[in-house]
Amino acid sequence: MKMELVIATTNFHKILELKAMIRSHFKDIEVLSLKDFPQYEAPEEIGDSFSQIAENKAKHAAKVLGLYTLADDSGLVVPALNGEPGIFSRRYAGDKATDKENRDKLVENLKKLKDDDRFAFFECALSFGSPDHVVKTIRGICEGHLLLEGRGRGGFGYDPLFIKHDYNKTFAELEEDIKNRISHRRKAFDKLIPYIESELLKVIST
Repeated sequence: MKMELVIATTNFHKILELKAMIRSHFKDIEVLSLKDFPQYEAPEEIGDSFSQIAENKAKHAAKVLGLYTLADDSGLVVPALNGEPGIFSRRYAGDKATDKENRDKLVENLKKLKDDDRFAFFECALSFGSPDHVVKTIRGICEGHLLLEGRGRGGFGYDPLFIKHDYNKTFAELEEDIKNRISHRRKAFDKLIPYIESELLKVIST
């Protein structure tokens, strides 16, 4: 028997990344997303941290759909900008802002900083929820620095501006498989694997 696991998002890029990670490690999981449940209405994002928001997403989807869920909340944090854009990364320049508009606003704020203050990190909180309303949340962080001009056509969000420590390419320039091995999302997922395995064994044995 396979476990059905719903990636609790309709974000195309996140679905692709997480599907690739799950399928590379688990053969007995059928991966779905909220795109498979068009009738599902996601809750309002509530919380003061990535972890709180991800946990609320996972709990809500697991309860409504009656399935295991994997919810992500992530974003870019610039300590010298008091943590901006942080949990508002997706809507930094407004509720309906495009990725480019968010990046443009960030660049304008970065121009006020010294080069050394353009240190930043991506943070990802992944929450694994069960139909029994048990949730495990794990954080992953990827540190680097920001450019004032974007490079690369891959990735999404702030990827064209972000260079991870010890690399000379932005996340938008890196090959997809490399980015998926070193990203904040991958770090969180790797730490979550034992918890998913534990629940998978329960499903398989029933």
